[in-house]
Amino acid sequence: MTTLAGTKTLTNLMAAFAGESQARNRYTYYSKIARNEGYILVAKIFEETADQEKEHAKALFKYLKDSGAEVTITGTFPTVMAGSVENLAAAAEGEHHEWAEMYPAFAVTAEQEGFKDIAVVLRNIAKAEAHHQERYDLLRRRLQSETMFRSDGGPVKWVCQNCGMVHEGPQAPEKCPACAHPKAHFRRADLNF
Repeated sequence: MTTLAGTKTLTNLMAAFAGESQARNRYTYYSKIARNEGYILVAKIFEETADQEKEHAKALFKYLKDSGAEVTITGTFPTVMAGSVENLAAAAEGEHHEWAEMYPAFAVTAEQEGFKDIAVVLRNIAKAEAHHQERYDLLRRRLQSETMFRSDGGPVKWVCQNCGMVHEGPQAPEKCPACAHPKAHFRRADLNF
């Protein structure tokens, strides 16, 4: 394998590692905000995505570790921390940048520099980032339209995320009739994440 030392790919890997690491922490912060606002599903999606970002960082760090090089990067990183709607919008924007611009460009550079295996990893991480954006956009739209806990189209199935009880109706119950957890713990059964 060609050495990473002195390549643009090495710098790109470090920039991506830094971005994934910071996203993980931001999403952890966003999760707490969502939970405090009563959006348990949003909190869980932020937590799950934070764990996935950690795995992306781990995959990238493997190459950095193997290079043995210290890498200096300069970058711009988001600092948004607000309410859940704003946090979801900021997260979706970041994910969009990663899958639509950053990772494809980094993959092209890796291929040009002879790192085909790294290019494959970068393209596959981009696929995950596109999925992250889709989820964040859907949740943001639900919050903005106030349909996180109610349906505009008639009765739907609502699942308690605590005990699994299923309620059918135009909106989630104020509390779960099985375990007494509040409405915040319900999600639409048709939301497949």
